[in-house]
Amino acid sequence: MAIYRFRVTFEDYEDVYREIDMPSKATFLELHQAIHNATGYTPNVSSSFYVSNDQWKKGTEIAFLPTERKQSNGVLEMEGIRLSKFIDDPHQKFYYVYNFDRPYDFHVELIKILKEEDSKEYPLVSKTVGTVPKQVAAANFPLSTADEEDDEDEDLPTDDTEYGVDEDEDFDLFDGEEEEGEEGEGTRGAEDEY
Repeated sequence: MAIYRFRVTFEDYEDVYREIDMPSKATFLELHQAIHNATGYTPNVSSSFYVSNDQWKKGTEIAFLPTERKQSNGVLEMEGIRLSKFIDDPHQKFYYVYNFDRPYDFHVELIKILKEEDSKEYPLVSKTVGTVPKQVAAANFPLSTADEEDDEDEDLPTDDTEYGVDEDEDFDLFDGEEEEGEEGEGTRGAEDEY
């Protein structure tokens, strides 16, 4: 059996990656789980692989825990799709979005096709480079509800400062301009009319 070696790289942390060897008959769900065994992240959250081109443009979606809308649109689901079904290129790429609530984006690239070795157990993390970013716990950032969204204004600053400007300060934006017939008044007279 063929073994696919994937390099899994954080999109925003290119110096952090894992190389994972997967059997060609494995499913995308098994790859999803192998990535999280290698990173220590929780695997039981909504995530998706996208078949990609060399520019990492997202194509066909293969989802884990898809939304009802995605299900009704016929999205492919990870547990039913073998990796070999979407390996058309010896350097096949997949764009992977982990946890749509607090997403991390990954580039998953096939870098080598190997022969299975009897002495090894797959999936196998064959190389580890860098320390993965700390996962933000969902408990620290609960999902907002409609009621919470109404209360969002309570968290805003209560002073009158906006973008570093105190609205109580007196600024004459048109220095040197004077209204017709009123010398020395500048634009203050025009502002007072409003």
